[in-house]
Amino acid sequence: MLPSKSYVFAGIFLSCILALGAEHSAPQNFKLYVGNSRGDDITVIDTASWKVTGNIQAGERVHGVCVQADGKRLFATVESDHTLRIIDTASQQTIGTVKVSGKPNQCASTPDGKYVAVPIRDGASVDIIDVEQQKIAKNLPIKEPHNALNTGSNRYMYVSSMESHEVGLIDLEKMDFIAHIPTGGRPRPYVISPDRKTMYVALAELHGFEIVDIPGNKAVERVEIPSEHATLRKLAYETQDTKTHGLALTPDGRELWVSSLMDDAMYIYDVKQEKVVAHVSTGEGPNWIVFTPDGKYACISNTDTDDVSIIDVKTRREVTRVKVGKVPKRLAIGVAPAMRGKLR
Repeated sequence: MLPSKSYVFAGIFLSCILALGAEHSAPQNFKLYVGNSRGDDITVIDTASWKVTGNIQAGERVHGVCVQADGKRLFATVESDHTLRIIDTASQQTIGTVKVSGKPNQCASTPDGKYVAVPIRDGASVDIIDVEQQKIAKNLPIKEPHNALNTGSNRYMYVSSMESHEVGLIDLEKMDFIAHIPTGGRPRPYVISPDRKTMYVALAELHGFEIVDIPGNKAVERVEIPSEHATLRKLAYETQDTKTHGLALTPDGRELWVSSLMDDAMYIYDVKQEKVVAHVSTGEGPNWIVFTPDGKYACISNTDTDDVSIIDVKTRREVTRVKVGKVPKRLAIGVAPAMRGKLR
């Protein structure tokens, strides 16, 4: 069972979303950051115009990207030199480089930008990076880690373990795991409902997702989505056990959008109705998905066509497709920055 403290996440998360909503109506613009996994850069897209407005040099083979809540700093993990890059989003320059303990995967930042969790795929561990000190504050053991996730808390962080078929919950005050949530299979990306009671997990070999009861600490239902194609084509940038690599909840928590490498599309699952209600075609190799904070648009990276599909959530139509760098994968959205000084 998870500790009762886990329920404080809901209030923290909702406060974060409301704050973003208030900023968006201020009006503020947002930037979409696209990590190009076979390049050395991160493409910057303005969400008001859906135009490329910048290109950040970060190092060869960018794996993960995340941004702190105020949008001032972007973090990127780089496979070629095993580093976490700290990037000032106003100047689009690297202002800090932290050597991590091995091959880094998808990172996650606390909202205040104090800590970044970096799963180390070949080191069976996760590095907790102290951003201001630019060093590893703690290295925790975890088998075959893949994706880190933060859901609006400065204290708690999630990291998935593919070998152990679970997601671990880290308490950043204790600098240790305080829970291990079973996923019912080998977890790929995962998301958590706003009330912190449900986890949706993409699993290896599954065209769909697993539903996990967090308070009950158990996987409760496997949702297999019928595909239009009977077999999976040869994938250039994912292992052949990957049928679904990206999934995300709309900001209101009503819809789960699930990427399909079988059909090059997004399937839309209505959480309340408990069924798939629509699907939308994307570019080839849909990989990662994020929503704009207002919930109006879904952004999906397409590895095989080197672009990002922008889909109108209400009309379920692709409104544009933005060309980016080589093999785009991880995405992050942050508040558009103003010009500032260096890291303090």
